[in-house]
Amino acid sequence: MKLHLSTLRRFSALAAVFAASAIISSQALAAVRKYDMNIEDTKITLVEKQQYHTFAFSGQVPGPLFYVDEGDQIEVNVNNVTALPHSIHWHGMLQKGTWKRDGIAGTTQEAIKPGESFLYKFTAEPSGTMWYHCHVNVNEHVVLRGMWGPFIVRPKKPTALEKTVTKEFIMMLSDWDSKWADKPGFGGLPGDKFDFFTINGKSFPDNQPLRVNKGDVVRMRLIGAGDLVHSIHLHGHVMTVAFKDGFPLPAPYKADTIAVAPGERYDVIFTADNPGRWMIHDHVDSHVMNGDRPMGGIMSVLEYNEIKPDDFYDWKNKKFEPNFYYEESLKKGPGIYTNDGFKGQAVQ
Repeated sequence: MKLHLSTLRRFSALAAVFAASAIISSQALAAVRKYDMNIEDTKITLVEKQQYHTFAFSGQVPGPLFYVDEGDQIEVNVNNVTALPHSIHWHGMLQKGTWKRDGIAGTTQEAIKPGESFLYKFTAEPSGTMWYHCHVNVNEHVVLRGMWGPFIVRPKKPTALEKTVTKEFIMMLSDWDSKWADKPGFGGLPGDKFDFFTINGKSFPDNQPLRVNKGDVVRMRLIGAGDLVHSIHLHGHVMTVAFKDGFPLPAPYKADTIAVAPGERYDVIFTADNPGRWMIHDHVDSHVMNGDRPMGGIMSVLEYNEIKPDDFYDWKNKKFEPNFYYEESLKKGPGIYTNDGFKGQAVQ
């Protein structure tokens, strides 16, 4: 059947209208998530009496959890109430058509000066485990001042494996040099010696266990927020390494140890099928120290609720904080979640 040129042109015009309508419809269905966030001078405690001056998002380390759907329209108004300039890089976001919101001071924007604000607007894409951090003097602000937080984008089309997950934990790994603890504006230099190491801003034993029930399918979202490689080893279980930097791996693989480099994210999934108490720790031995003391740093325990604590157990009488890994917030669905347990003391 032959079509006249004019008819083909009408079909092309209609196709363009339908395509444009689909895009508009998709944008109209996307949620618009708005948030106002301060950057504040805050003193946090890493472990015991070891405090650290941070430039904290909403006065907490890690910063608030952004948990959104793929395609959501994100608006974050950031107010700088510290004495130094800052910005936010939304690490992993493609910023299609919004490159001026990528947060690179001196390249995509002017740094947010003390007392000023900046509005970030972008589309949440792609999906996966992402994070956000300052991009001014990253050697100090990110590595030593706690300017980082989790940014999780729920996919439109989850993989078959992640559909089986029943419990999730976010674990942000970082390093600190105590000689700069009370000297904001300094540090992050070649030759710095890191002597404290944390999961979500806390060192063992002042962090928390990961509590599960037998039969849970567990997802650990590992985020390298510091300046060193951390080799995370889980006892008693075999992990499936399923995602790298938010992207599903075409061929997930088995492991009991996974090395997480600065900026990297790995999602590992395992079945809680071996009741007991099992260590999770950094297998770089110098990273399980608190200063010059062993048995600290990046360590935690996978606790099965079915197992009663023994008298010798270090954490027998530990007060449990159920949202230390944002595990409770992740059950609630998309939103932006602060966490009082991560808040420090305001520094005037």
